[in-house]
Amino acid sequence: MAIATTGKDVLAKFFDEGAYSVLYAQGAVTAAFGSANGTPVYAVCQTGAAVAAKDTEKIVKVLDMAAKTGNPVVTFYNSVGAKIEEGLAALSGSAAVAAAVAKLSGVVPQIAVVTGVCGAGSALAAASADICIVSKEGELFLTAPFTSAAAGDKLEGAGSAEFAAKAGVASIVVDNAEEAAKKAAELVGILPANNLSGPAVFEPAEPAAALNLAKYCAAEAAASIIDADSAIELYAGYGESVYTALATVAGNVVGVVATKGAEDGLCRVCVSKASRFVRLCDAFSIPVVTLINTDGFVKSASDDQAGGLREAARLAGTYADATTAKVAVITGKAVGAAYTALANADLTIAVEGCTVAPLDPKAAVTVLYKEELDNGTNIAADTAKLAAKYAAEECSAAAAVEAGLADVAVAAAGVRGAVVSALDMLSTKRTQRLPKKHGNMSL
Repeated sequence: MAIATTGKDVLAKFFDEGAYSVLYAQGAVTAAFGSANGTPVYAVCQTGAAVAAKDTEKIVKVLDMAAKTGNPVVTFYNSVGAKIEEGLAALSGSAAVAAAVAKLSGVVPQIAVVTGVCGAGSALAAASADICIVSKEGELFLTAPFTSAAAGDKLEGAGSAEFAAKAGVASIVVDNAEEAAKKAAELVGILPANNLSGPAVFEPAEPAAALNLAKYCAAEAAASIIDADSAIELYAGYGESVYTALATVAGNVVGVVATKGAEDGLCRVCVSKASRFVRLCDAFSIPVVTLINTDGFVKSASDDQAGGLREAARLAGTYADATTAKVAVITGKAVGAAYTALANADLTIAVEGCTVAPLDPKAAVTVLYKEELDNGTNIAADTAKLAAKYAAEECSAAAAVEAGLADVAVAAAGVRGAVVSALDMLSTKRTQRLPKKHGNMSL
């Protein structure tokens, strides 16, 4: 059950030293302006009561002010719903908020924080934010769980924070409203204030550990490049074969995408997660560092039918369309379509020992050396031997550089330095798009 928290309590926990200027304090919505983590920011806080049309007008006004002044907006959701006594005015207000959220998207960061009940129109607005933090005390749903259960569609945990995380809606799950407010303030400090300002710069720190290729883990591979204790992981409960986090490298904010490992394929959920994260980074010109080590997209007709191909096309389109600085690091396998989608970067670093190929080496040698394998005495052993030789000679980091598929080959110990140099080189990147209303990538 959600725990009601007054707007005053939440805002005091969110703003630095609890100091802020109140913009609106009457009704079901409290709005304020102040500093969170040293960054000027607007906050909108639902207080638990039913939201009236005049309350939605306040929200729209705050979003409009954020657009004019270029400051982020954090919205705390906790409401029993719209004030149904107002009839169609309630529906009009919900539509106005949805339009204002969409209009502001990509202009300033919008962070949704679910501390209480958040359903229907409010849920649409929360899910449309750049980042959605959900407290375990909160409830987030489009259809009320009891309504769904009454219709015969009952799911365990429906409406909970964990449920929203598994659905890919909750970016971060925290224990309570106080932690949610603190996490929102932390994010406000690391994100750019708007799409025209540069990211914040922090004190650099050496990575927690060196890159370990023998015992590969996406989160640990990322930790070997980013500054120690700087990562804020997003979507941890969704698409577990891809790790996504905001962090700093040499004090500069970056977005990190890391695939799980050489033996793990990318399903439609993992691909959707990566696309969503890269679009967030691109919207606010946050450089993207992609660590590639994957068996490729999952080899499954069922996954394709469920949207795997569509999502893979979306991922390729997202990387290609992104104009922010992009650095790809091939730490392991980057084969076929996975290389095509993920390694679309301004600068690509190949780590010695990696494999870059149009086709998996084992599959390639069955075609290239078919006659030799047919005449052998042990096909499995011969295939493995030829595949290892083919990978070392034709698919190595050096071969990738020679073929123009990578810009530089480095040892594992030199990856952090190479990434720092690449980001420094790309810090002044400028790109002009072709004139168009917008692209039409697969969604």
